[in-house]
Amino acid sequence: MTSVSVIGKGITKFGKTNQTIKSLMLAACREAIVDAGRPKVDAVFVGNFAAGSLANQEILGSVLTNELGLGNVPSVKVEGACASGGIAFRQAYQLVKSGEYETVLVAGGEKMTGIDTKTVTKAINLAMDNDSNEGASGLTFPGFFGVLANRYMYEYGAEKRHLAMVALKNRKYAVSNPIAQFRKNTSIEEIMEARPITDPLGLFDCSPITDGAAAVVIQKGSLGVEILASGQASGTPLMQEVENILHMPATRESANDAYKKAGIEPEDVDVVELHDCFSMTEIVAIEELGFFEKGKGWKAVEEDLTKHGGTVPVNTSGGLLSKGHPIGATGISQIIQIVDQLNNHACNQVDNARIGLAQNLGGTGAYSTVHIFKKKGA
Repeated sequence: MTSVSVIGKGITKFGKTNQTIKSLMLAACREAIVDAGRPKVDAVFVGNFAAGSLANQEILGSVLTNELGLGNVPSVKVEGACASGGIAFRQAYQLVKSGEYETVLVAGGEKMTGIDTKTVTKAINLAMDNDSNEGASGLTFPGFFGVLANRYMYEYGAEKRHLAMVALKNRKYAVSNPIAQFRKNTSIEEIMEARPITDPLGLFDCSPITDGAAAVVIQKGSLGVEILASGQASGTPLMQEVENILHMPATRESANDAYKKAGIEPEDVDVVELHDCFSMTEIVAIEELGFFEKGKGWKAVEEDLTKHGGTVPVNTSGGLLSKGHPIGATGISQIIQIVDQLNNHACNQVDNARIGLAQNLGGTGAYSTVHIFKKKGA
């Protein structure tokens, strides 16, 4: 069986910057290539959602390949809303595993600040089915996840403070992450009393607008952290078509596919980076990924089971909520945190981490990827 490993990584600081998307992505790519030992790169895959509308730049694959001096190797940009990075990584992994390429550079990036809020909101909402009555009604992502949160609390007895506990956990982890957007300590009281966005979600419950880039080099063989499996699934982009709003089938199916391919169970996973675009999303995700029973995710948060010393530490990078969410870079940045954990030099290191999982969501559950990794030599 062909092994594929992550052998190099690079990442910029997340937050607000005057740099262009090109300069951000070049910085991350160069760092990844140097970290990998400057191998010959056979192809370039780029995850990006909205560079055209937000940064006035398309053809990112060609731009990066040219600027990096990689010659005439093939390149492509992949779009899958917030799962763009995860999907780009999956495509690259599959082609290396199949033997098409030996070494591939996978990058993700987004330039989102420096633009008025209306323009950014309009661009982000392109990740919804706008040729529908939901689009015509002005449904937004905070609106969708606010509905989900209210229903979850009604069905299972969770409270707003449990959402705040997720946000607080991730902020505390972000304080130790040098690339995180938000590194200032906060409190449960500040989170609970913050400006409301859409009931019951407040400011700290929502991922921010972020600039940033991340890149990895993957290669055939077992020289780095091994990629055990990759899973992907799709779901409906329309709330009115969701069979049960408290379930995200794409997350569940992509995870089950990855677990089966890796030959493991959820309890074998030592550390997780998952897509907490909203605090409520993390609670749903830890259930759909199989770490906790349906309707019990909020109890796991209350009992500190998603922290160090619990069942499984979740979002030790600070997650999207505090690390930041430069859309195209998010899936790759999650993978970098897992790789760092398995190489024993992560911020907020988890003791004896051998198996790690990264889950990247797109839209309201339109896409999900799950990647499982194993420590070198484990």
